[in-house]
Amino acid sequence: MPYTVTAGDLSKIILNETDVTAAVLQNIKIILTTRRGSVPLYRDFGIPMDFLDQPMPLAKAKMIAAVREAVENWEPRAKVLSMTFQEDVSQPGRLIPTLEVEIDGT
Repeated sequence: MPYTVTAGDLSKIILNETDVTAAVLQNIKIILTTRRGSVPLYRDFGIPMDFLDQPMPLAKAKMIAAVREAVENWEPRAKVLSMTFQEDVSQPGRLIPTLEVEIDGT
């Protein structure tokens, strides 16, 4: 069963989440909103920001590759099926990824 997850409000984080599906979706949100290199002792965690300041088509392609790799590495229970982007008109150049994922065992 596919689920949709987007980089969003992290104020609703529940530590020690007992529902597997909710935990996986929460972990993906955290991955999407973490800049690689910003987590002490886990410098490889998150998304590299090498797509910043690139032309939009190139930035989207680089971001798709980076997100897929990060989810594979840090949340192996999920498989990225597709990715789209929301663009905020009030903040030109800002890409907000929305993923459709499948979770193993659900």
